[in-house]
Amino acid sequence: MIQSVQRAGSIRKAAEDMNITASALTRRVLQFEEDFGAPIFERLPRGVRLNAAGELLIQHMRSQEHDLARVRSLVADLSGERRGRVTIACSQALIPYFLPRQISLYRRDHPGVTFKVSVRDRVAAERDLSDFSSDLALVFEPMHLVDFEVLMDVPQPVHAILPADNPLARKSELRLRECLAHTHVIPTAPYGVRHLLDIAAKRRGHELRPIIEAESFELMRHYVLYENAIAFQLPIGLNPESHPRIAIRPISQKDLPAGRLLLGQMRGRALPVASARFAVQLATALEELRDDMAGIA
Repeated sequence: MIQSVQRAGSIRKAAEDMNITASALTRRVLQFEEDFGAPIFERLPRGVRLNAAGELLIQHMRSQEHDLARVRSLVADLSGERRGRVTIACSQALIPYFLPRQISLYRRDHPGVTFKVSVRDRVAAERDLSDFSSDLALVFEPMHLVDFEVLMDVPQPVHAILPADNPLARKSELRLRECLAHTHVIPTAPYGVRHLLDIAAKRRGHELRPIIEAESFELMRHYVLYENAIAFQLPIGLNPESHPRIAIRPISQKDLPAGRLLLGQMRGRALPVASARFAVQLATALEELRDDMAGIA
């Protein structure tokens, strides 16, 4: 009930979702607050929101729910059912190739396990861990790392994406200045690639003058074909064979040092069995990727 009101932002909307009257839900909320011993909602002109006590209560509820899910996962594992649910927050770069492959490999051996995948920027991914919305996070250049327990750390150099017939595609490596002198599209501020571009451009005295700022890496990857533009992305999210009209070239790390792709969980949290096992699989796959990149370098 409390979580329904919190998600809806108003008692009226929550009552509609629960198929009860607003007055009945109001009485339930007031009774709960009386039993709890303190108000948990701030009453606003157009709804309600949790106060400090309510935030603590919701955090406790989510913690209890996830503890119960972990116990259920342990019991299922003991009984041989191998069921469970893995929730993961991840950067966009992991969506096209890496994560689908890893999930399919895991489900081949554990078909009873289901997944919830949430695409998140580097701030939202950490928030998902702290409020128990996700068990794991796989994110590029996370911002705070206060409650982020790193399970694996993999370098990811930023690559330029450009039409295969662009003269710059003849080079094996590009300099940042020649990319920015060209028509370019870049991610919006919350994303790790943009964070690295901002730092590198400032350090080198360059200026970002994008024709498009976008939240979608897929949009940027495809747009380069329409206006002979340059976009920027991580190699883990790219497959040259899937885009024969697109060239993918690394940007010199003299200009743009590699960023960090981190696999992590909330510090000190005991994960459900399915999530803990999937974390081990992901860490192994990322370690192999890191070794392959070191070999290439």
